Amino acid sequence: MRANHPNLKTAAVEKSSHREYFNIAVSVDCVIFGYEDKELRVLLIKSDLEEFSGLFSLLGDLVRPDEDLDAASYRVLKERTGLDDVFLQQVHTFGAVKRHPSGRVVSTAYYSLVNIHNHKLNIDCHDLHWHPVQTIKKLAFDHKQILDTCLNMLREQIMDHPVVHNLLPEKFSLRALQELYEAILGTSLDRRNFRKKIALKSWLSELDELEEDVTHRPGKLHKFKTKALKISAPKKN
Repeated sequence: MRANHPNLKTAAVEKSSHREYFNIAVSVDCVIFGYEDKELRVLLIKSDLEEFSGLFSLLGDLVRPDEDLDAASYRVLKERTGLDDVFLQQVHTFGAVKRHPSGRVVSTAYYSLVNIHNHKLNIDCHDLHWHPVQTIKKLAFDHKQILDTCLNMLREQIMDHPVVHNLLPEKFSLRALQELYEAILGTSLDRRNFRKKIALKSWLSELDELEEDVTHRPGKLHKFKTKALKISAPKKN
């Protein structure tokens, strides 16, 4: 075959002639969002690199030679938190030449939504904490850019996909749902317009139950329809 195609070369020849191209590291970074006390939060860990002493970073790691990107992202999540049953959405790849002080590292970012109260984190490091997104000004590496990119995608998706169900209890009021949307979007929403838009989506079922232990007038409880949850996850890139 090679005689009939003289311009073909083997993979070994390709590697030997472009060796520097095959020495670039690949990593994954996971943006894990949670919601508590009417604040959108993100799970961060104290950086262990001297160059970023005192700064927090996202959960991430290098991709092993024998694993693909999705497997690496779930491994990072499992090893760092003990979680293995949450959805991870691939968002964007970051490849700035000097984004990592150790050398050229290209990283693919994922985001996930975790109910803080339903998932007990397997935290074996006291430097792993939930942080309010609105208070974060600086992170290690380019992780602030990664966080902002994932937050922007989440904001774009929440009106078309009911992904926010991952952050809520099974039963919730429309007031609580609006507060969650406001926390994600970082702005106040008109009550009437919000409820109209949500009603048009037909995502929710109204229950014959009222809120309990609230300081305001109890509102009707709702839950997401099963068919809505089946289509809640956006398609992977």
